[in-house]
Amino acid sequence: MPDAAFDLDYYRARIAALAERGVYVGTSSWTYPGWLGLIYTESRYEYRGRFAESRFEKTCLREYAETFKTVCFDGAYYTFYGEEKWQAMAEQVPADFRFGMKVPEAITVKRWPALPRYGDRGGQLNPEFLNADLFAARFLQPLESIRPKVGPIIFEFSRFQPEEFPKVTDFVEQLDRFLSALPKTWPFSVELRNRTWLGPEYLGCLKKHGVAHVLNNWTAMPAVGEQMEIVKDHVVDELTVARFLLKPGRKYEEAVKRFSPYKITQEINDEARTALAALIERGWVKLSKNGTHIYINNRLEGNALLTVNAVLDQLEGLLKVQRPPPSAKPAPPPKPTQDQFDLGL
Repeated sequence: MPDAAFDLDYYRARIAALAERGVYVGTSSWTYPGWLGLIYTESRYEYRGRFAESRFEKTCLREYAETFKTVCFDGAYYTFYGEEKWQAMAEQVPADFRFGMKVPEAITVKRWPALPRYGDRGGQLNPEFLNADLFAARFLQPLESIRPKVGPIIFEFSRFQPEEFPKVTDFVEQLDRFLSALPKTWPFSVELRNRTWLGPEYLGCLKKHGVAHVLNNWTAMPAVGEQMEIVKDHVVDELTVARFLLKPGRKYEEAVKRFSPYKITQEINDEARTALAALIERGWVKLSKNGTHIYINNRLEGNALLTVNAVLDQLEGLLKVQRPPPSAKPAPPPKPTQDQFDLGL
């Protein structure tokens, strides 16, 4: 059952009001059955009288976009997609929707992890690390077809080991060459996982190229609020990006085990909520060219939707959005036919 304090119409109105001011608040990915009854309508995804998870995964982006104006597409990290994939996603969302895009690991991984899914590559250096030509051809070029719907492009770098980069200057020199070779017309951002590198050399490089640092709550990183203080003298005014992923100190696998299937809030993170509210307020007051993009993960508190709702409640005095009057629920849209389902519509 939905949370008693979760008013979907009011939730949507506040999310829309933020987006009109260039503050895009969304989630990390969207295919979570745990959100049924909150923003998702189970009957939309039934087939032969039963909930069809495959139908849900193929088509729920359309219903997600009835509430949010942005989402971080985490799936982009694992492969290069072509224009057909981007077009199919873009067709499910309205014109004012923005996709946050993670860059494929083929560009950002220095050494392939020694895991079974990497096969013979595991443990080997990646020869395409920060290959600007490959990135432009395989990632940027296909995205051109949906460019108006592209939000921040995120280079997520996993934690580097000393044998990969002995010191931060070694990484910054390579990052500087890479960013110098890229077109300046895309909203680029960098997410770093080496906490001791979050200093003048790295931040100066980003500012030189007009690239934002992704404020990130992650296992071995300072909390977002602390990062905001560290980067305040190096902020890129054109773009703000933040990802509230995990409570610092907590490992990803632990969070998955603790919070799945992401139906309810299981742990309140006041520190993250305070930082989230501050970022929203700053973006509301200080408009920027490419906006403020904030993504919340289920693994922060247990349910990203309810985390956002709690913070929006804190900001009622700032947003001043009128609560919509109760209205009769509209008739549910017709269920897709099997042909439409097969086509991913």
